[in-house]
Order: sequence, then structure tokens, then C-alpha cells
Amino acid sequence: MTDTSISNLITHLLEQTDAFVSEDTSVDEALKNVPTVAVLNPWNNKRIYELPQHSVEQVVASVDYAREYQPIWAGYSASSRASFALALHDALVKHEAQILDLLQLETGKSRAHAFEEFAGSVGSLRYYARITPSALRRQRTKSGVPILTKSYVDHSPVGVVGVITPWNYPLALAIFDVIPALLAGNTVVQKVDNQTALTGLFARALAIEAGLPEEAWSIVVGDGASVGNAITDNVDYVAFTGSTATGRIVAARAAARLIGCSLELGGKNPMIVLPGANAHRAAEIALAGALGNTGQLCVSIERVYVPNTSIDEFLKVIAKAANARTVGRTSDFSADLGTLTGPAQLERVKGMVDDAVAKGARLIAGGQAMPDVGPNAYAPTVLTDIPASARLDRNEVFGPVVQVYGYESVEQAIALANDTEYGLNASVVGPESEAVAVATKLRAGSVNINEGYRASFASMASPMGGMKASGQGRRNGIGGLLRFTEARTIATAGGPIKLPTRSKHYNRLAPLLRLLTSIQRRLP
Repeated sequence: MTDTSISNLITHLLEQTDAFVSEDTSVDEALKNVPTVAVLNPWNNKRIYELPQHSVEQVVASVDYAREYQPIWAGYSASSRASFALALHDALVKHEAQILDLLQLETGKSRAHAFEEFAGSVGSLRYYARITPSALRRQRTKSGVPILTKSYVDHSPVGVVGVITPWNYPLALAIFDVIPALLAGNTVVQKVDNQTALTGLFARALAIEAGLPEEAWSIVVGDGASVGNAITDNVDYVAFTGSTATGRIVAARAAARLIGCSLELGGKNPMIVLPGANAHRAAEIALAGALGNTGQLCVSIERVYVPNTSIDEFLKVIAKAANARTVGRTSDFSADLGTLTGPAQLERVKGMVDDAVAKGARLIAGGQAMPDVGPNAYAPTVLTDIPASARLDRNEVFGPVVQVYGYESVEQAIALANDTEYGLNASVVGPESEAVAVATKLRAGSVNINEGYRASFASMASPMGGMKASGQGRRNGIGGLLRFTEARTIATAGGPIKLPTRSKHYNRLAPLLRLLTSIQRRLP
């Protein structure tokens, strides 16, 4: 993407934000009176553009605007809303190259990892477009009193949904949460991260071109605490993706208002390599699971447990494989990894690795920044002999770092894998039947067999979320749509025999009810 095309796209996208630009005000004029933050290119730390920031008052106004329009959007049929999702799917496919360019520009991820995000996004659109009409159709339920009553369940939208998304997967996480909320009949106010606002704005612009009324989906940006809290304090449901620490705040504020929330939070995800597993294959799976998006992924593998009898061989193999990984800025699939997204991420990863080594951890591969590649680039890193006092032993690194531990028995490996406050994702490598048996004992929302995270992550029909401090609720699957609705039961009573309205009526009705109870007990 050329500098001119970037500049034109930025201007076009900022013009979509009514809070900043009116018909008689240019972007440049509007920015003179609005606080801004500089958005930096991860590959050189140079300013890409100045992003205007919303105030709390503007966020509240956006929610009010969305609430006013929501009954109109809910009046569209589920089928017509699903048709919009398919049209957006086609628009994303048409603009694939531009989307991948934007993802790489804002996040610094490799082309391959940008493509993975793109593929997951269009897959989610196809899935929800196809299930929405049937999932939201009024369903007949089994009556408690056959003949005398009938009952149904339908699902009504909750109202205005707040979606708060981080910078690491700005397209996919928006599609995973915003689209099902819209298809359920809600309007959405989404807070995108400052670093990746362009991707969010571009997705919304394509959605409007695909037929979504612009009033249905608003995007706000600004300070995480004030703008994020303003969303939680005003919407009818909030879907949050981010750190566990911030997730606790969101949950508390939502609970105080008695509104629903879904939280996809942090992880310290383990992989168990079973005895007899091929070391080369296990090392490749571990690195693929750990280095996706340069490790800046909530479901990435950070801890690998290997039998003590084969750990030396495994360390040699994984070190060689890690050192062979390439880090670079390319517009094709030639580089394995991109860069960390910013100086704060580099400082976090470097600080944790340096702390571990200083406390006695053994560095097997990597362990250093790569300033010749980029100011935020960091080498794929493998550590072992990590002491419990090291910060990364139990805390999420969120970078290209793999920790290798030994174990004596599979049961010990399971106990070690579960010995964490988190429970988002896990992996088991080995014969499938044995691995599945181990998977059932792991306290994680998803467990991948002979894969790090992609097998479960790619299944839009399967629920995705965490146990323990890794979150609550699930995205994807039919539940990922229905979480944005309220179930309503509609029951009717009628027919020749009426339900009793006075106690004496039971003299005639009780024998019939006893007979029905006996019949129902014998039915399959």
C-alpha cells in the first residue's frame, strides 16, 4: 500500500466518524479542535497519522443514538440481516489485499498471520449468515400439560451491545462479536483500540456498502478506561476481549447494572507432549502454536511439558527449529513472523525473558531483540529450567516465547498444566485416542489435539472461551449468537378443557392430570 493510498484511506475512514466531521467541516479542520493520539507504525515507530479521540459525552451520545435506532433494525427480518452478512463476506473477499495491507500496517504481523485472521473473519460471516434465520425462529417447546397448553420460545435482542476489542486481532474479533450482535437484532457501539482503528473503520465502511444501515454500528476510540467504562455503564450488554485485570473491572461494572457480559481474557496455555511422540513433529506444532501473530494471541501456547526421558532431544530439536524461523517485513508469505506491535510489547517480552534468565532459566534459543530487523522485533525464544520466582513462569508473556518443562508421568503433566489461574486453551500431542483421554482432564475452554490452537479456533460452530480467570461466556457457535438475546417463553392455554381457576375445579381435572402424568412417564 503506497503512502498516497494510505493517506487517502485514512481521510476516507475518518470522514465516517460523525462525531468528528460534519458536512461543512474537513478532517483537517475538525482535528484542530479534537484531542488526538499519534498512531505509530510497528516496523519503524514513525507516526502514521493522528487519531482523534472521543470524549465520554460523545460515547454516551453514540449509545443513545444506537438505542433510538435499535427498534428499526430489529424490525428487519432475520433473513434480511443474514443477507447483509453474506454481502459483507463478499466485500471482504473482494478487498482481501487491502485488508491484509491494513492489518500488517497497524499490527506488524506477518502476511501469513494476517491471512489467518482474514480467513477466520470470512468463515465467521458465512457461519452466522447461515444459522441466524433458523436459530432466531420461534421454536415450539414440549408442553407441561399436553392438550391443555402450548408453549414456544423466541429470542429478542437485548438492545444496544457494547463491543470492546483489542489491537491484536482487530478484524476477526470485531467480526466474531459485532456481527452476531447485529444479526440478533441489536445495534452495536464498538470501542476499537487506537492502534488498529483503521481496520475497524474499514470493516464498518464495507458493512455499510454491503447494506448495513450506518446507524446500526458505531465505532468509538479513546482512552481505554474512560471510554471503555462509558460503554459498559450505558449499553445493555457488553462483549469484552482483553486482559483478565481489565475483565474483572468490566464484569464488576456490568454486574452493578445487572446487564449481561461475555469476557474473553488472558491465558497461560499449556501443551503436553505424550511419551513416544515424534520430537520433530511436536516441536513444529509447539512453535506454530506459540509464534502465531508473534505470540500476541490469547490462545497461543506458552508452556510445553515433555517427558524427562526425552526432554534433551526435544530441546535440541525445538532450538534448531526456532532459530530457523525468519522475522521480517514482507507483503508475501516468505517471513515466518512479523514484529511486536509496539515499544510497550517489546519491553514486556524483553523484561520477562531477562528476568527469567537472571533468576536461573536456561536460554535455548533467541532471547534478544532484533533492532536490525525492526525497533520492536524480537527473536523466537525458547527457555527451560525456569524457576518459580521468574515472572513469566505463571504470567502471560504475550510474545514469541516458549517455556519447556519436564515431567515424570502423564498424570503429573496434567496436574502441572492445570496449575494456573487461567484456563483458555491447551494442547496435547501424541496418539489421538490417548491425547483425547488427556484432553478431558484439562481445565481449559478448548483443547487441541496435535495442533496448537487453529483446529478449535477455526471451528465457528464450536464455542470458544475460557474457564477460571480466562473469562466467562462463549463466542462462536449458536451460543455466540444467542448470548446477544433474551429468551422469551410464550405459552397459550385453550381448547375444550380449561385450566382450573378455583380449587374445586381440581375435583374434575386432577384425575386427567394423573392419567397424563402416567402416560408421559412411559413415553420415550
